[in-house]
Amino acid sequence: MTPNDDLRGLMNRCGKEGRPFVFGINFEMDSFFIYTNPENCQSLHFDFDGFTNNQAFDKYTPINIDTTLLKYPVSYEEYLKKFNIVHAGLSRGDSFLINLTCKTPVDCKLSLQDIYYRSSAKYKLCVPGQFVCFSPETFIKIKGGKISSYPMKGTICASLPDAANIILSDEKETAEHATIVDLIRNDLSIIANGTKVNRYRYIDKIHTDSGAILQVSSEIESELPNGYEGLIGDILISLLPAGSISGAPKKSTVDIIRKAEGEPRGYYTGVAGYFDGQNLDSCVLIRYIEEVDNKKFFRSGGGITFKSDPQSEYDEIIKKVYLPIG
Repeated sequence: MTPNDDLRGLMNRCGKEGRPFVFGINFEMDSFFIYTNPENCQSLHFDFDGFTNNQAFDKYTPINIDTTLLKYPVSYEEYLKKFNIVHAGLSRGDSFLINLTCKTPVDCKLSLQDIYYRSSAKYKLCVPGQFVCFSPETFIKIKGGKISSYPMKGTICASLPDAANIILSDEKETAEHATIVDLIRNDLSIIANGTKVNRYRYIDKIHTDSGAILQVSSEIESELPNGYEGLIGDILISLLPAGSISGAPKKSTVDIIRKAEGEPRGYYTGVAGYFDGQNLDSCVLIRYIEEVDNKKFFRSGGGITFKSDPQSEYDEIIKKVYLPIG
């Protein structure tokens, strides 16, 4: 039995019984965690849009400490090697859109738990000694028999004059977003009915330690069949990996990602969330810092199309290395 089968079965049983749980699954879909009675869980810290187990820990007391994040990105030449592998796949027609990510060494006096409690984000998750994530991106929500997805594609510095119009008018960004919306719409149509795009390319402002950024998202919704509660695991697993951080089509795109990136992503760009006994909310694990041998690495990435400019894409992955601490 694979980890996918284990997770699928556990989620299906919890859904059928109306039993709450919190979960996470990595990008490669070969590792996961799931905890029932989540509000009392002490193996990790989480706050999924207000659903949290913070009360299970001693109250966090902020200390006066430098919150500066120093980053040491890979060289442009090193990034270009990865980019060229991705671009070759796009040129062959193996993919239309590929999310390429990099690992940036960072220095910060804050611990992973410090970052978790000090950061401001819609979704936060910390596994002490392993990683902290402060994600702005919803993966799927299930509520009242409806399933919704919110792919996020497109980033720009909010301080630029007319930034919103620039990002919404950009030809490359428009095509990239349309590709992901089509992918998610097709994914949802396989498991649900009446798929529709409720909101297309709306903008959220996200505050970072180096200024605000604008991010572009869409909202896609479908109606789930009767009895979906006992199929929560099947529904979730069928939608992985998340389209916004892989690309289209998924299988050949993931093969190119593995070749270009040269190492597993682990929980970075996986998904995590909770089921409260009736409803499910989940996020994509982006804006992610991992800790290995007491060293910290920030993972970031961006979507690459045939028309992408490597220098612009390189600049974007560096721009996404930030702490959401005001």
